[in-house]
Amino acid sequence: MSRRALILIEGHRGNGPQYLQAAQRLGLRPISLASDPAQYDYLAAEGVEAIRVDTDNLGALIRECSRLCETYDIAGLTGFAGSDESLYVTVAKLCRHFDLPGPNPESIERCSDKYKQRQLLALAGVPVPAYRLAANAQETENSAAEIGLPVVLKPAEGSGSSGVRLCRDMDELEEHITYLLGGTYTWRNAPRILVEEFAQGPFYEATTMGNVVIADGAADFGRPPHFVPRKSMFPAPLTNEEHERISDVSLGCLRALGLGWGPANIEFRWTKRGPVVIEVNARLPGWTTPRLVQLAYGIDLINEHIKLVIGDECDLHARHSHTAVARFLVPDRDGILDRSEGASLAAALPGIVEVKFYLDPKTPIVRKGDWRDMIGHVIAASPSRTRTEALLERATDDLIRWSITPFPASSEQDQPEVQYLSAPVQVAPDND
Repeated sequence: MSRRALILIEGHRGNGPQYLQAAQRLGLRPISLASDPAQYDYLAAEGVEAIRVDTDNLGALIRECSRLCETYDIAGLTGFAGSDESLYVTVAKLCRHFDLPGPNPESIERCSDKYKQRQLLALAGVPVPAYRLAANAQETENSAAEIGLPVVLKPAEGSGSSGVRLCRDMDELEEHITYLLGGTYTWRNAPRILVEEFAQGPFYEATTMGNVVIADGAADFGRPPHFVPRKSMFPAPLTNEEHERISDVSLGCLRALGLGWGPANIEFRWTKRGPVVIEVNARLPGWTTPRLVQLAYGIDLINEHIKLVIGDECDLHARHSHTAVARFLVPDRDGILDRSEGASLAAALPGIVEVKFYLDPKTPIVRKGDWRDMIGHVIAASPSRTRTEALLERATDDLIRWSITPFPASSEQDQPEVQYLSAPVQVAPDND
């Protein structure tokens, strides 16, 4: 009898290892299909079968999956988009081709286009910021003038806050237009810029599976004009009424976009109008969010997602109510990371779940104004929000240290791309 396998398209440096481990716990053999498997070093570390294939080519993926069907019983298929949300469309099409559980490709395609997503949400009466679509500098300037500064400029496709910036005056607007359209920013397709009203207020997010709102969280970001995460907390400090409003708007988003299957992550700003939807992502949130949800609620999102992918029934019931918080380590300058220390001391504190640096010492740091600026994180959890935040403050402010030597002025423009680690420097035992 052939062994049941789970096909994973591409990988993820944050949650990829957890998908492998969850698949193995469920008795599945994980198999990775990636354009460059070597970039996901955890695949080799886990001894996972990794096959090189052009993941931009649907036909090539169909042929490779068909070949694997000769050896394995393919139980399910899913994937990781990275900076290219369009890969989720490919994953949905593969699921449909092989008659496997999966989302509606048309719904995923509409959702991955931020402009189309805005149109559908607005048409359904879901509160969104004022927005315009622009293809060139003049259209962008005209759109910003119509909406009124400050505005947020972002690519109509993409993720991880790549290319996203708050423009508070004309100088910042022109500077970011030049960045997006002047050859520095890499476009997968023809340039399409979403010009958006700056929705001011606290940031919240909702995590859903199917038509169930599982969790809501809150996050803080660094100083404008960029949106680099500094802290993430589950559950969000909301009243019951505020939680209900977030849940109601979340379900309205799912209906408007046709996202009745699988995971989604919905981002909000709580403005004078109440919760305003910033973005809907038709996937599980990345980085620390699945871990925070598990610590806060006792729900393993990755395990339940895989069960859904292979056609099993999910269990989305909360098992406890704790507060889990991640503090992200973000440098305030470019240069060479000389040293990082204190991870072992911080990880030894009761209630600290994980301390992780993404970079080795002597690595060049070139800040991009997006998720790539984070060089590590610390996660804490306890039954008390006050205790959890106090633990994080002790770990990050008193124990963890790093130093950065600035680049020589003549070489700042010639620094190599930062390379991220998959393995943590130090991981404390789980406390849940």
